[in-house]
Amino acid sequence: MNKPVRQPRRQLHGVILLDKPLGLSSNDALQKVRRLMRAEKAGHTGTLDPLATGLLPLCFGAATKFSQVSLDADKRYTATLKLGQTTTTGDAEGEILQTRPVTAEQVNASRIAEACEAFTGPISQIPPMHSALKHQGRALYEYAREGIEIERPARDVTIHAIDIVSWQGDELVLDVRCSKGTYIRTLAQDIGEHLGCGAHLIGLRRTGSGGVSLQGAVTLDAMLAMSEQERDAHLQPADVLLNDWADVLLSESEAARFLTGLRRRTHLADAAQVRVYGPVPGQGKGEGRVLLGSAHIKAGELIPTRLLSPTEVQGLLEVQAAVQATVQTQTETADAAALRQPDPVL
Repeated sequence: MNKPVRQPRRQLHGVILLDKPLGLSSNDALQKVRRLMRAEKAGHTGTLDPLATGLLPLCFGAATKFSQVSLDADKRYTATLKLGQTTTTGDAEGEILQTRPVTAEQVNASRIAEACEAFTGPISQIPPMHSALKHQGRALYEYAREGIEIERPARDVTIHAIDIVSWQGDELVLDVRCSKGTYIRTLAQDIGEHLGCGAHLIGLRRTGSGGVSLQGAVTLDAMLAMSEQERDAHLQPADVLLNDWADVLLSESEAARFLTGLRRRTHLADAAQVRVYGPVPGQGKGEGRVLLGSAHIKAGELIPTRLLSPTEVQGLLEVQAAVQATVQTQTETADAAALRQPDPVL
């Protein structure tokens, strides 16, 4: 029996905004997309539980240098709570611990709004036992499966906003914007206890991370049905993870010095983080730019934080050109097909 031919890997530089499906771990999703893209180097930007769906930025090549940006970024979720029941895990995977009535006195529009307000702002959370946090080299969920309870210190997080999307009977849907490290399962449990009926999480969808959202995201099923060229067209530029940062454009000579790690003088105000660009070689002034890395500005100096190598910069340029060519071809094909359509019969 012939073994399947292994496809050669290639150097890719950019980000796929994946709409992760239900039931896959973040790493499983990453490996499936990595094989489809035939990418040499890849990484994801923050774990989504198998029971969660939604935005999972996947970084390839040079973009992996900025994966920590997405890990540290604020997140946005659509969370679905089942009121009146608590579980061992805080979500639908666990066994039911307690069932309590959901009465009109406890659960009404004003009480729900009050509960959301109570957990908005800086709060402390105790991480759940069923989590990937490590204790003495082992994940907490491994201890939980053995019936062992580990003492966990509370951690400070910030809930920027909780908006009520819908509420019907014992099902409550919330739009949550929060800082990194927030456990939505724990938030669901806390809101349930505040209402006096208990709650657990039955659905979770990440809709935003830093400056990116589900807009432009692609599903795994859709990628499986695409040609390689079509998949490549979904590759976002590496700086998509930095698009809410201020940008700095250097001249060609200054860009070359910046890439060597030298600090550059600037008249710009102090900034904790900026994205830095240089001109595209061979193009006229203002006709294109390419990412060089990230930096911070202090006391009139542009100080490199993360630098791309010349090879990575060239790789970004090649990806940009390939994506533009693919998009142009698709547009021309669609236009030609539209011209071939017969005029409607009036």
